[in-house]
Amino acid sequence: MEEVSKPRPLSSLFCAARTRRSGPATGARARARGGAGRGCGATPHRGLRGPPATPPRCSGSRRDPRRAGSEAQDSAILISSQVMPMAIGIVSNTIPVLSLTDFFFLISENKRSCLEFSHLSIKDSFKDLFIPQMEISLMLYTRKNLNCAKPLFEQHNSLNVNFSISKKTVWLIHGYRPTGSSPTWLQNFLRILLNQDDINIIVVDWNRGATTFLYNRAVKNTRKVAVSLSGYIRNLLKHGASLGNFHFIGMSLGAHISGFVGKIFQGQLGRITGLDPAGPKFSGKSFNDRLDYTDAKFVDVIHSDTNGLGIKEPLGHIDFYPNGGKTQPGCPKSILSGIQFIKCDHQRAVYLFMASLETNCNFISFPCPSYEDFKAGSCVDCDNFNEKSCPRLGYQAELWKDVLKERREETTVFLDTTGTSPFCAYYFVLTITVLDKTIEDGYFTFKLLNQLGMVEEPRLYEKNRSFIEFQEVKILAQFLNDVVNISSIGLAYSQSSHCPCITGRYKIQRIMLQSLTYPERPPLCIYNFVLNENEEVFLNPSTCTSKEI
Repeated sequence: MEEVSKPRPLSSLFCAARTRRSGPATGARARARGGAGRGCGATPHRGLRGPPATPPRCSGSRRDPRRAGSEAQDSAILISSQVMPMAIGIVSNTIPVLSLTDFFFLISENKRSCLEFSHLSIKDSFKDLFIPQMEISLMLYTRKNLNCAKPLFEQHNSLNVNFSISKKTVWLIHGYRPTGSSPTWLQNFLRILLNQDDINIIVVDWNRGATTFLYNRAVKNTRKVAVSLSGYIRNLLKHGASLGNFHFIGMSLGAHISGFVGKIFQGQLGRITGLDPAGPKFSGKSFNDRLDYTDAKFVDVIHSDTNGLGIKEPLGHIDFYPNGGKTQPGCPKSILSGIQFIKCDHQRAVYLFMASLETNCNFISFPCPSYEDFKAGSCVDCDNFNEKSCPRLGYQAELWKDVLKERREETTVFLDTTGTSPFCAYYFVLTITVLDKTIEDGYFTFKLLNQLGMVEEPRLYEKNRSFIEFQEVKILAQFLNDVVNISSIGLAYSQSSHCPCITGRYKIQRIMLQSLTYPERPPLCIYNFVLNENEEVFLNPSTCTSKEI
């Protein structure tokens, strides 16, 4: 019959924990605790802090009769052998006994080992009116410690072991926080970014400095934060880090903090991404007093609230204006919606950047003088960007760094999105060449039919225009759903100036359909057909020949 193991005390397993509270046991004191030679106080247990070591044999299956009495008097709780290995990293086939003191000590130690974002409230904003606060905490996240922030520097300025000098480092900086709460998007941002890339992420918590009713004070604090960060960065450089490996991502005021850090290091940072940089107190300022494209080797900016909390002026090598940079779809239109009416447009830049990491959607954007020209379908040419096609908003925008810097001019690009996550829209361009000498004051509409028989109708960026013989005219269309395996194209033409009783017939030399969202897909063509006015016709396309593309 198999012998059932008796419960064993865990006093010996937590010698190190007791040692940390009462000091190391040596000499007679160690012997009084039942140790011999390498006693309990001399070597910490592997499950606690300290170098890995063989657990001391303070007590074993042979119980010391002199300790039996004292062990029986210990205040203890029984913890199942199925739970304890998970809790303290010990594998045992016995039922251990853990003192209440040691149990709660270990729990508190585990909580203290993870840093947390400063939890403040409106009360702290009120206190700041009388006693200004300024405090910065750097929280390190990597794939090894995604759910447990660690200090960037340990004692004696040594780098945290999770930080890798050779990897890219993203600095994440929040903005103005009058309510003192932590950013609602922070944890998802970390998860998505680390899932995309094996990097170091440093969250800059300057909540004590951003939590105030006095916005002007928070603005002044941005320079103080930048100066403080420069000290940490110099320390990292001493450990072998490279400025070129640093990517600063700043939200609102955090974007300008990133710019001030870049100025301190004379534009040698690898990249700065401004997520709707703050407008109040920064609009109209010189480049020395706000984020600027000279602050890093590559600066990309997303503007989502230019008529509110964000800045309208282009600041970077490339500036993205989703939905014109204001009045984001899906955001409340009435002040009765409360705080969301104020912050929804402003925060949309953050969520678009996150969506660029998490989805397969390409937020392709089109260079254009204005949003009005973009909506008119006047800006669909991506030839200036060579084989890369038009730039894409988000984390991958850096792929266009070289071609953008070669242009040596500010590049403003526009795109439209949907109003709900993942905010994805799919763009196609239809190029039409007519054989008639002139077709005046008319417009084309089209829709796509896939092989399953499903019809997708787009939003067309189109106005009445003239079509001239052999001249290509491009029509931009936005679809809510991607259309693949296209079986036919539905096409119609209307000429608003004609009397309804008159129907024209128009000769079309070619139409060519291209996906701008996925430019690697081969374009589709239809050749030489006649189109009756106000009459929709569905035609089957074929892959265009290489000479025509």
